[in-house]
Amino acid sequence: MREALDIDVLNRELNIVYKYLLKKGVPHIDAQDAVQETALKYIKLSDTIRSSKVRSWLIRVALNYHYDQCRKNKKYHFNLDEHSGEPESTETPEALVISKERARELSSILNQLKPFYAEILLLKYQSNFTYEEIAIILGISIGAVKINLYRARKKLLKCLEEARDDES
Repeated sequence: MREALDIDVLNRELNIVYKYLLKKGVPHIDAQDAVQETALKYIKLSDTIRSSKVRSWLIRVALNYHYDQCRKNKKYHFNLDEHSGEPESTETPEALVISKERARELSSILNQLKPFYAEILLLKYQSNFTYEEIAIILGISIGAVKINLYRARKKLLKCLEEARDDES
């Protein structure tokens, strides 16, 4: 009976990881692959993982697997124009077009950043994680989260300014 409970808990946690990857903009197939590889790694190493850190460990392993696959294929996906699960707004068509264009521009600029900077920005501002939660997910200190968020925002702002200068 204990094994079934462990499997149920693991399945719930893996579903959370899968949804997180999708929200982050990882394509469906890639997210499934990452979650499957993460599950296999968890099964192999479950004795060495603290139960209080399982979710952050699973997220970290899944993201690392995804980044490894992207590195092999030389591509990174940060798709911000998919708002699955959100109800349709009452905005005008022009406002929706402008909003989608801004999301595409931001996604393009995020792809220019270091993957770590893009990830930390998305964790904070798209997924609305606290500094503490980000620190656990990334396996770094809260101070390192704050410093890296500052650097990422600074780099993002620089890239946005360069993009706007190129348009003029």
